Amino acid sequence: MMTTDPVANLQTLIRCPSVTPAEGGALSALEAMLAPLGFAVDRVTATEKGTPDIENLYARLGTSGPHLMFAGHTDVVPAGDEASWTHPPFGAEIDGGILYGRGAVDMKGGIACFAAAIARHVGKHGAPKGSVSFLITGDEEGPAINGTIKLLEWAHAKGERWDACLVGEPTNPDQLGDMIKNGRRGSVSGTVTVHGVQGHVAYPHLADNPVRSALAMTAALMDPPFDTGTANFQPSNLEVTSIDTGNKATNVIPARVTFSFNIRHNDSRTTEAIQEEIVRRLNAGAANVTLRPGRPPARFDIVWAERPSQVFLTRDDRLIASLSAAIEARTGRVPKLSTTGGTSDARYIKDYCPVVEFGLVGQTMHMVDECVPVADLEALTQIYETFIERWFDDAAA
Repeated sequence: MMTTDPVANLQTLIRCPSVTPAEGGALSALEAMLAPLGFAVDRVTATEKGTPDIENLYARLGTSGPHLMFAGHTDVVPAGDEASWTHPPFGAEIDGGILYGRGAVDMKGGIACFAAAIARHVGKHGAPKGSVSFLITGDEEGPAINGTIKLLEWAHAKGERWDACLVGEPTNPDQLGDMIKNGRRGSVSGTVTVHGVQGHVAYPHLADNPVRSALAMTAALMDPPFDTGTANFQPSNLEVTSIDTGNKATNVIPARVTFSFNIRHNDSRTTEAIQEEIVRRLNAGAANVTLRPGRPPARFDIVWAERPSQVFLTRDDRLIASLSAAIEARTGRVPKLSTTGGTSDARYIKDYCPVVEFGLVGQTMHMVDECVPVADLEALTQIYETFIERWFDDAAA
């Protein structure tokens, strides 16, 4: 197999059914690509009680600085109804210049292209004047407990230090070269249980319907808006994602209601300040007597989800400039810097070094018939190759 060919690389990776938490052969395939280039490869299995064991990979070429990390994941989401696919989800078939398969853009495609880019660089110039590493997890699409977090801790404990990181997630909304992600919004989730008194619907004065309070509390969470946005981030937004009474009887007032929510917030508030504001709004909603005239404030409990994602913005001018220049040189487009979208493992990497994200067009990720134009694979490889050259040249200047 020629590692310099991103199409062949991606076909090899897609044909490994690495649905979280299965390794599926994908990390072994990547190791086979990197080892002949001189990378020292470590396979790290992370464990934690109550969660599946996860295989991860760390590979490094070079022993000196500066040190550039490429990060990503080989695990993919399930294919879903395979009969709905026009091409087998793990077949990596090419039809009309389009390569089909689960993980094509999210994000085996980015890994395939960066592997090809570093192989081309080594073939033309030898090893970089510093170090390049791959930090690849098998747990990004899952609970993200035994993946990037623990792999970073393991590598850092070994003495690994990085000067910058590129994450190969699909960042472009329409065309290759549209967008670099230079930060991410914070994410906070919680589940609220509102307590009432169960009873017969014909005798409401003997009961206390928690649905009434839940409606007021969810309304208080979503309105008014938390803010109007900041210079680098869009407005914070909270959505109620589920409401459940567990009640199957139509003539029984339920004893409790549980609802969950998630907020994606900007840098106008810290995580702690967001949580304080949410509790304030919940208390205001619980005290609202519009739907419960004459009743005391509703009783409720809140459980916060573990590991809220912290908002961050990368301000490393050299990293951003090197990548932007490489994109413009290869596509003619000046990429927009953006902090939109969901979260990624960049939220963990930011604690170790500056990090940006750039990869393929993400329109088909997680969908039936996930696919990527073959031409985009070659174009992204050229962008990555130019970026590697520019980043190390700028570091030496």
